[in-house]
Amino acid sequence: MPLETRTLIHLTLVHNKLNELTSNALKPFDVSLQQFNVLRILRGQQGKPANLSTLNDRMVTKMSNTTRLVDKLLTKGYVIRNVCPSNRRKVEILITDEGSGVLSQMDKAVAEAESNIVQHFTKEELEQLNTLLDKF
Repeated sequence: MPLETRTLIHLTLVHNKLNELTSNALKPFDVSLQQFNVLRILRGQQGKPANLSTLNDRMVTKMSNTTRLVDKLLTKGYVIRNVCPSNRRKVEILITDEGSGVLSQMDKAVAEAESNIVQHFTKEELEQLNTLLDKF
């Protein structure tokens, strides 16, 4: 197998494993990686509302179903959605106190998973890996 192909397959396998381990850390919260990402984006807004376009632009994984992600978080009570009365196309989304609280717990679980993932790397190796990945 050519080195280039083997490298890309290896990167794909590592990507899938990272997603699996992070998803497993979020399972107790019944939240997907994408929902977790939406909550982190909303927390980063520091109390200012975000619209669907903002969320989609800042997502780690770009997807067309941001509305569905927000709907699921709304059902769980983690976000609120306000529709502008003068322009019904303008929708503002905010994280709730409950969403912020559970996000803090998720952060701890994900941080632990991330720590386990990189435990066999030295700081220098991680820096070198980041330098190589930056070439993409």
